[in-house]
Amino acid sequence: MSFCNFPYTADKTVKNRALIVSVENFFSDKQLNKRNGVKRDNRRLHKILSKLGFSVDIRMDINADEIYKAFKAESKTTVKDCFVGVISSHGEEGVVFGADGCAVKLAEIYSYFGGPSMADKSKLFLIQACRGCELDGGVEVEADSSFSEEENGMSELFSIPIDTAVMYATSPGYGAFMHPLGSELIQTFCKLLEDEGGPDLEITRLLTRINYQVAYNFESRGKVLGGKKQMPCFVTRFTREVFPFRKTAAAEDLSLTFAAMQLIDEPNRSRKSSIS
Repeated sequence: MSFCNFPYTADKTVKNRALIVSVENFFSDKQLNKRNGVKRDNRRLHKILSKLGFSVDIRMDINADEIYKAFKAESKTTVKDCFVGVISSHGEEGVVFGADGCAVKLAEIYSYFGGPSMADKSKLFLIQACRGCELDGGVEVEADSSFSEEENGMSELFSIPIDTAVMYATSPGYGAFMHPLGSELIQTFCKLLEDEGGPDLEITRLLTRINYQVAYNFESRGKVLGGKKQMPCFVTRFTREVFPFRKTAAAEDLSLTFAAMQLIDEPNRSRKSSIS
């Protein structure tokens, strides 16, 4: 396996970018529950990614067509080394929902990033959404027994471009948890990047650590969902080792960005889980 150390882009004005699309509130006639905790995820993502040199764009409560347009626009502009896309919403296998309740096909989103503007750049997608209605009781199963061979699932995998990884909050067919203190997937991702040495991890090692921490440290609470677990999974089409979050000596001063966001750490409280 070849080793790749950043940066590749000669133009120092080009930055890494992140697009965060989160849906907290859905149209009133769509019978999709409000997703408390989305804003907390967004604040923490913005804080840590900005510190690591990313230009971060957050889109809240946009409809399905606007989600497609936002990602298509991002795919047409190159980045320094890496693009991070985050989608947080209600979902089913292969799709997430816009604020208008319309389905967004993940396969189409991924396919945008196979063009020349993103060639040889690292792409990471985090998908915080349900992939079905099953709840994980923590039972160990064979690795291939949870793999969906349905046409839509295979189409989604084939649409992932080279040099791209996709991290899902849960395995195919299962629900993902969301709570007022943020989602387990995104909060764990941010924590690892905040820990000493976290940004220096090779991407597959970072994602494997997320798998471990969520699978073994998270357990839902409450009378209905108490004791349920969550098992993230990821797909990678990287052809080399990459370190997309490693800081460079030329890191920019982003204090104005932080001031604009008014990022305030909230006190720790116990979590009460619900389905995303």
